[in-house]
Amino acid sequence: MTQLPTAPQTPIPGMPAGIASGRALTAGADVSSSSNEYLTFAIDNQYYGIDILSVREIRAWTEVTGLPNTPDYVRGIINLRGTIVPIYDLRVRLGGGRTNPTRMHVVIVVVAANGTFGLLVDSVSDILSIDNRDLQAVPETGMEADNRFLSALVAREERMVSIIDLDRLVNQDTAAQLEQLAAQQPAAAEPAA
Repeated sequence: MTQLPTAPQTPIPGMPAGIASGRALTAGADVSSSSNEYLTFAIDNQYYGIDILSVREIRAWTEVTGLPNTPDYVRGIINLRGTIVPIYDLRVRLGGGRTNPTRMHVVIVVVAANGTFGLLVDSVSDILSIDNRDLQAVPETGMEADNRFLSALVAREERMVSIIDLDRLVNQDTAAQLEQLAAQQPAAAEPAA
């Protein structure tokens, strides 16, 4: 019986204060307020953000079990406390080359409309509280691939942060296909604690 890799319980180097490895985040924004909190992270020299309410936890990179016949951006699956979670290489998904993960890379486990999945990124930056009126529309570039996963842009501290729409990042068909493939994998002997 093959055991799926499980996520380690070790601290993540460079993790911002207030974010712990292996623990669900409980931060969130008041629904009635005009601002939201976003977890920001880097891929190469670009900064991205996702709604903090969609973040389940942040983990150090761990090896994954590959799946056959999957898109290039699917790195494989891990067993996260008894739940099979697909891991996506966000650099590839956003049109870049494949990530060569090191111990410095992290996986952000998120929950979106199409399920729970992990995003392989270079590093986590910080949590930003962004007023909704500061969010700017993504400009039309004539290239759909440039902005199809982005919902907004925000300028913050001399850098541009692109806000990712997780529901567009992983569509329902892809999520269903990966769920089927994961179900065909041998069950893990011991889920991660």
